[in-house]
Amino acid sequence: MITLTYQYKLKPTQHQEEEINHILDVCKSLYNYGLRELKDWLNSRKSPINSCSIVSEFIIPADTPYPNYNYQAKNLTITKKNNPRLKSVSAKSRHENAQALQQTLKTLDRAFSDMKSQGKGFPRFKNKLRSFIFPAMLNNCLGNNRVKLPQLGWIKIRQSKPYPDGFQAKQARIVKKATGYYLMITFTSSESAPDNPVGKKSLGVDAGIESFVATSTGKLIKSPKFLLLPTTQA
Repeated sequence: MITLTYQYKLKPTQHQEEEINHILDVCKSLYNYGLRELKDWLNSRKSPINSCSIVSEFIIPADTPYPNYNYQAKNLTITKKNNPRLKSVSAKSRHENAQALQQTLKTLDRAFSDMKSQGKGFPRFKNKLRSFIFPAMLNNCLGNNRVKLPQLGWIKIRQSKPYPDGFQAKQARIVKKATGYYLMITFTSSESAPDNPVGKKSLGVDAGIESFVATSTGKLIKSPKFLLLPTTQA
């Protein structure tokens, strides 16, 4: 499968801009709430079994499961039914399921996984959220200089380059930058990149500064020293 990501600048109406900022704000609150839940659960397990610390104690029941993505996503589904703020960032129908909130929890879960596997720092609370994801695109969502997105409807874009032929739009990310709003569309194709021919190898060659040529196999070729003959004066 081949995946391409194209970036287009958005030209939203005032109502669409307000809706984008609202989704960003709700997703930020959900991210911080999920992070707080994780930190509280971890802190509650730091107290020794034979004493009680003033700083860390079992304020959460011992049988409460670890709040991973599945746990938080399940609680989100239940809470969203009675929470107007969370409910405002959801699909208007089952055919327009944005799932932006679930993607926010996945981002938090991925940050914790990177912290454990790659030794990165503990995730921090966010003052602002600059992007959110629509993981599923609508049918027939691409038009000339416009794209149809869940919750936002048809939104104008500055189509700086044509959509790739033979590819299908799979997901979209809206990013808020200092210069405006941008749309990152991920296109996928069922075609696969051809494998290297059997019995042949690929060799990468790069021209360097210290060495004349550096290959992907680690071989370094020194810069040639041409013989300079002294000039003779008549």
